[in-house]
Amino acid sequence: MGHHHHGHGHGHGHGHGQDHAHGHDHDHEHEGAGPDLAVDTSIPDTELSPGQLSRRTMLRGAGLLGAGLAGSTVLAGAAAADPDRAQPRQPRAGYQWLAGDHHIHTQYSLDGRYRVIDQVRHGRNYGLDWMVITDHGGTTHARIGVEKIHPDILAARKDVPDTLVFHGMEWNVPAAEHGTVIVHPGGDGEVAVLKEFVNNYDGILKNALSSTPANETLAIAGVNFLADAVKRKRVEDILFLANHPARKGWDSPHELRNWRDAAPHIAVGMEGAPGHQAAGIPKPHGPGLFRGYYDASPGPDSWPGYPLESFRTYGGFDWMTSTVGGVWDSLLAEGKPWWITANSDSHTIYADAAVRGPGGDFDRDGKWPDPVHGGAPDLNEVDFFPGYYTRTHVGATDFSYSAVMNGIRAGRVWVDHGALIAGLDIQLRTTGHGLQHQATLGGTLTARRGTPLELVITIDQARLPNWAHFVPKLARVDVIQGKVTGPVTDRDASTAPDTKVVKAFEVGGQPGKVHFVYRIGALDGPLYLRVRGTDGNRQAVGLRGAAVDPHGPAMDVPHDADPWKDLWFYTNPIWAVPV
Repeated sequence: MGHHHHGHGHGHGHGHGQDHAHGHDHDHEHEGAGPDLAVDTSIPDTELSPGQLSRRTMLRGAGLLGAGLAGSTVLAGAAAADPDRAQPRQPRAGYQWLAGDHHIHTQYSLDGRYRVIDQVRHGRNYGLDWMVITDHGGTTHARIGVEKIHPDILAARKDVPDTLVFHGMEWNVPAAEHGTVIVHPGGDGEVAVLKEFVNNYDGILKNALSSTPANETLAIAGVNFLADAVKRKRVEDILFLANHPARKGWDSPHELRNWRDAAPHIAVGMEGAPGHQAAGIPKPHGPGLFRGYYDASPGPDSWPGYPLESFRTYGGFDWMTSTVGGVWDSLLAEGKPWWITANSDSHTIYADAAVRGPGGDFDRDGKWPDPVHGGAPDLNEVDFFPGYYTRTHVGATDFSYSAVMNGIRAGRVWVDHGALIAGLDIQLRTTGHGLQHQATLGGTLTARRGTPLELVITIDQARLPNWAHFVPKLARVDVIQGKVTGPVTDRDASTAPDTKVVKAFEVGGQPGKVHFVYRIGALDGPLYLRVRGTDGNRQAVGLRGAAVDPHGPAMDVPHDADPWKDLWFYTNPIWAVPV
């Protein structure tokens, strides 16, 4: 495949937050389009013009700059803000939406098979702009794997230069499930920090997987170690995201909150949908297992508050995300950032004919031999190649490692399965007289109490066939709205009683771009909105009842859940706060 599938030209833009030193002129004030330098926290104060610096100081004082960085909420100090200046306009034109995947395994995982270059070339050819290689932490990885894989990652960066390849790992989080750790490239820190981290904080190495207070404390210490590595400039940046959070019931609501609150700029979210999406393809054409490998039941380390329904996927999405008014919404209702992503968790590929090469010794070599052609396609494998089915779209200010990490941290992220849609633009904006303010995914709109608001949704519908060779048809778009009620007193709160589907737009077969406007009315209290969409093939009343979610995703059927027949997209929230 050629390079033409990318919807952006690499190398243009102003390079905010890029990997090189900021030698260029930051003094031009951005008006209208383009990112607002004052809110780009990757740019130090010293490089702002006096006007931008005073604006940043005002935003910081109002608690509106990097709500996550201070561990505060979108509510903090909003009353001090000047609504005519607090909201920069950042229209879609200001971002390149870069598709990626932060959960990918290789021959350096005990349960993996492919070379780094195999996964990267596949991902690029299936339309991805960035990928994170996340081989499992554990004894062998800690001893030799981290160093041994690094030259392969450097080579992939060189051989596939139009793709950003991060060196990450899949952390066995003490007392919890897995998580992705993403490290910004550069220098020796990349390997050194990951190696020290896995040796000191990996749940398998430390025999710390059971659900005890001491092990939960070790996990928080691990998150703090990552934050400290950035603070001490051992590496430029790090992110941590919880993977398949509801799969075994091990990630309790209080653990999610504790990671987030320990380092809100490091622990920023969770997988809204797990990988292993081919697992549900029925026999004889597929493995006939549970979609996402979500086949567990409550065990001794599961949080006892989780119902049986939480151990299954819904339209391929994790129960925490797919339940309107559920765990994810309970976190958002606090007014604190907690974002969703979606990934392949690619280990071994459905219908692929490659097999592990002969004569390997994983413990000795830290990896398996390179794959070889095995002859017959294996219909019992459960994964797709990166980009083939699942995409995480990040709004980035330019094509750089920093811009992708900053976009994820800012919550400028939406996810989809099966290329259900080609693109989207969502703006929350004020209506009526005076200066118009707006915010997009992950952002906060501040406006005077009583100001009328509207949510403007523009969707580029799929025009080209996906990798299952059909053009997906979007049937419905749902707007979900909830009140921001502030930090919880019960750290295990897992519901948001005020959150519900407030509007459903039927798409009705019109081709090309579709445009929907949801009028929210007067802003009388802090709120958030998020959006999801579906092909309409499978739906059910949501787990919190028809008044909350009349047409939600249905629980996936064990052994019979073809992922291509039940497609959804989800966005991260936009907040609105009256001042």
